[in-house]
Amino acid sequence: MKKRITPFSRFASKGLSTCSAGMLLVTVAHAANTAAAPAGMDAMVQTVMQAHQIPGMAIAIIQPGKTSYHNYGVASRETGQPVRETTLFEIGSLSKPFTALVAQRAETEGRIDLSAPASRYVAALRGSAFDRITLRQLGTYSAGELPLQFPDNVTTPADVLAYYRHWQPVHPAGTTRLYSNPSIGLMGLAASQATGESFAGLLGTTVLQPLGMNSTYLQVPPEARSRYAMGYTAAGKPVRVSPGPLDEETYGVKSTTADMAGFLLAHMDPARSKGALRSALQQTRVPVYCAGQTRQGLGWESYQDWKNLDVLLAGNSNQMVFEPQPVKACPAGTSNEPDVWVNKTGSTAGFGAYAVFLPALQTGIVILANRNYPIADRIRLAHGILTALH
Repeated sequence: MKKRITPFSRFASKGLSTCSAGMLLVTVAHAANTAAAPAGMDAMVQTVMQAHQIPGMAIAIIQPGKTSYHNYGVASRETGQPVRETTLFEIGSLSKPFTALVAQRAETEGRIDLSAPASRYVAALRGSAFDRITLRQLGTYSAGELPLQFPDNVTTPADVLAYYRHWQPVHPAGTTRLYSNPSIGLMGLAASQATGESFAGLLGTTVLQPLGMNSTYLQVPPEARSRYAMGYTAAGKPVRVSPGPLDEETYGVKSTTADMAGFLLAHMDPARSKGALRSALQQTRVPVYCAGQTRQGLGWESYQDWKNLDVLLAGNSNQMVFEPQPVKACPAGTSNEPDVWVNKTGSTAGFGAYAVFLPALQTGIVILANRNYPIADRIRLAHGILTALH
């Protein structure tokens, strides 16, 4: 298959071919001194896309000294626009590491204390259960079993605060983990209120601008809308994400594989950044709690042996998403083990995202698609590519 290689500073993608099944297949390898796609990768991608009728998929592979982009299918069935590394995808809960980085940087700068109770920074919650729940516990889903989503009748900022004021933990904070938008969302809200800045403003000035992520947005501006992929439901209907309570803090980011590759590179090599941001990048993936073989950091989850696919699948299973798990403090040094796998999934109604990096190997993968497909297949695909590389 023909590939076009272009310099790092340019984002033009050319070269189309059609696979045997009739799916439009676009593959671009893009970097200085890049290598071809790993052996068998195109076949793996086509198998997943055909199995789940995914219109388009963009993949970035980050390796020492080079990043390559491999683009498949279309950003929109209606227009036939091909996927490129500049195509904007909804990344769903892959937004959470951004929230974590915002909060961790605010702590590094002395603007908040993640060990302090949430009610210190959100005055409306004083006298509630959040007098005894810290921001770090919120950021690691260990507040006492806040639910996955807000109830349907919670729609306005006033509703959100009222919900938190009346909520009561099922178990003491720090004893169980239950994956939750309201949990990490409140950490983001507290960071915003503590600093007196909007969350969007904090995200832009403390994370996106310093990392050079110029094509990552909470609200896609008019000049970038032509690059915004259309998502598709299981029934094939076009759909994009709708606003909701604390959506910016939990699932609202739209980004490209070009920008997300830079985000992963910054986490793998924090020394590229300066000051408070460097320290924050180092801290967010440090495990706080262990739930079985899942190590929960701020936004990121990690696993000890990346070659053990069964462990990775179990850690990203429905059981880990929907059921509470007992937790304990992780041993010191777990983030520095040589085979650690750090990952995060993300989904909206019409999109599926996955990002993983192996710090010891300075290798990472971003997979963005305009359909929400099973998380297990995202992990198998990433694992297959990494296995081919190493």
